[in-house]
Amino acid sequence: MEKARLLKGNVFTIMFMALFTLLTGCQMVKADKLTAVPFTDVSISDDFWAPRIETNRKVTVPYAFKKCEETGRISNFAKAGGLMEGKFEGIYFNDSDLYKVIEGAAYCLKNHPDPELEKYVDSVIDKIAAAQWEDGYIYTFYSVPRRQPEKRWTNIRDRHELYCAGHFFEGAAAYYQATGKRKILDVAIRLADKIDSVFGPNKKRDVPGHEEIEIGLVKLYRVTGNDKYLKLARFFLDERGQADGHKLYGEYSQDHKPVVEQSQPVGHAVRAGYLYSGMADVAALTGDTGYVNALDRIWENVVSKKLYLTGGIGARHGGESFGNDYELPNKTAYCETCAAIANAMWNHRLFLLHGDAKYIDVLERIIYNGFLSGISLEGDKFFYPNPLASDGKHQRSPWFGCACCPTNIVRFIPSLPGYAYANKDDIVYVNLFMGGSAKIKVNRNTVQLKQETRYPWDGRVKITVEPKRSAKFAIYVRIPGWAHDRPVPSDLYRYINRSEEKVTLKVNDKPVALDMDKGFARIRRKWKKGDVVELYLPMPIRRVLSHENVKDNAGKAALQRGPIVYCAEWLDNGGHVLNLVLPDDAPLKSEHREDLLAGVTVIRGKARGSYSSKDEKYTVTKEQDFVAIPYYAWAHRGKGEMAVWLTRFAKGEGN
Repeated sequence: MEKARLLKGNVFTIMFMALFTLLTGCQMVKADKLTAVPFTDVSISDDFWAPRIETNRKVTVPYAFKKCEETGRISNFAKAGGLMEGKFEGIYFNDSDLYKVIEGAAYCLKNHPDPELEKYVDSVIDKIAAAQWEDGYIYTFYSVPRRQPEKRWTNIRDRHELYCAGHFFEGAAAYYQATGKRKILDVAIRLADKIDSVFGPNKKRDVPGHEEIEIGLVKLYRVTGNDKYLKLARFFLDERGQADGHKLYGEYSQDHKPVVEQSQPVGHAVRAGYLYSGMADVAALTGDTGYVNALDRIWENVVSKKLYLTGGIGARHGGESFGNDYELPNKTAYCETCAAIANAMWNHRLFLLHGDAKYIDVLERIIYNGFLSGISLEGDKFFYPNPLASDGKHQRSPWFGCACCPTNIVRFIPSLPGYAYANKDDIVYVNLFMGGSAKIKVNRNTVQLKQETRYPWDGRVKITVEPKRSAKFAIYVRIPGWAHDRPVPSDLYRYINRSEEKVTLKVNDKPVALDMDKGFARIRRKWKKGDVVELYLPMPIRRVLSHENVKDNAGKAALQRGPIVYCAEWLDNGGHVLNLVLPDDAPLKSEHREDLLAGVTVIRGKARGSYSSKDEKYTVTKEQDFVAIPYYAWAHRGKGEMAVWLTRFAKGEGN
């Protein structure tokens, strides 16, 4: 009887942990680490993120499913299951895109029940289940027009069977938790068991060329409690760089040395970000300090030498890869949208491991800039690369043959509220500033926090605290690095001048000192219903400079206000921007425009434009009006020039 009671309790604990983890899109952590507040306990009602989350639900999710139908991604499963005849359509890893859209739909369904959408997803799941082989295998590229068992696992470096499986595990776990329906989860378990029967220390020793299954296996472990999935995730991590088990794939796939020995990010940026996220997941569950030490080294190199001002990563089109230290070109920057998402996932996991706000600083920079530029305001056009300068040839696309970015956006946007808060013991962490409310467990108490703010346009944040019962606990409010004269947690970027405006904090209208701990202002007191915390983050317009080793930005400055990075676009600046000179002493002012680009704060001033004479024998420089818009909003008004980094001096003026 006692054994049964304990078993029941353990099952309940596992399921609760799984629910939390899967719905936030991040890892469950050990008791001495931080826990993210799940997005299902966070309601966003502000004017910035709430409309985007709703657009994702109403526009992007159905649009992505429609594209999956039009491109054969769904019919491939029907063909593989014998429900229809035909040839395989698309790229060999197309299965993964459908899995990501299912995951995004699951997150939407959890907060916004939609019987019609759920019925549709169920019909898609029926096709996936039909495509599963008797032994649990699923991969339509080797199943259409006929099953080809002789090809299975013969090229996991390139064919992405395991990558697809990882996304399936994530989608299956999310849909099960959202709806309680086991069909997709049972299919996923059978596939995972098949993979586990093939790969392992005394079995086939090989690793996927594209990481992702590690993240998916951890999520499957949490929802089932079966530790063989966690062990298999760790096997795939530890097998990387082990030449005695398989032929190494090299730096492109981060398979050049064991993960615990790696110190720099190399190769394909998305693969790297997924690898580091998987390592952080396993480290959180196992306490493996080798993983943590390696991640810390790699992260330090990224933020010091390989991070774009927008939070993007991946400098090179060749291999969609990281470049050398300080190799950060603007016009040819790759900055894949998927890489931005992977970077955000990784930084959030590191925050949960370390409790340091610097990781949220990077996360915030990504979501407001390098990620958000990847999707149009309307929700149905996308960027794959996100350059920081354009000669007018860039525009968002309605879809891609390789559609990893649109489908990744579908699942990432509805998970964003889960990044806003965290807790540990009797501490509540306020990470991101989003209007709305959150319910947070603090020991045996429940605390509701209500945020009111116009962030990112205004730095005033009002937080009303409503504990179920009065109690003593701590609220840690992040003070962004940009508000403390540090745009990033390294010397890679710096402001030209220090700001004289100060951050202020009040409790019940009384000023309190900034008692800082790892980037958070600590407020520990006995809280009662109706207590109010007021944070003021000044948002002057800041000019940003790069480290001198970033050659592409020599003699140039960028503009930032609050967390928003700005760019100059052709339409606002006389048809050209690559010819502009914005002197350091040119006065600038901000102005909010509700009628522009769904409501944005723009920066105005005067710049100097260089123009060639009609016979091109000499150059004319003249003063002109200057306007900068948020980087994320560029390319919505036609094709033309764009630049984030602007020349500071005319020829012969500066150094």
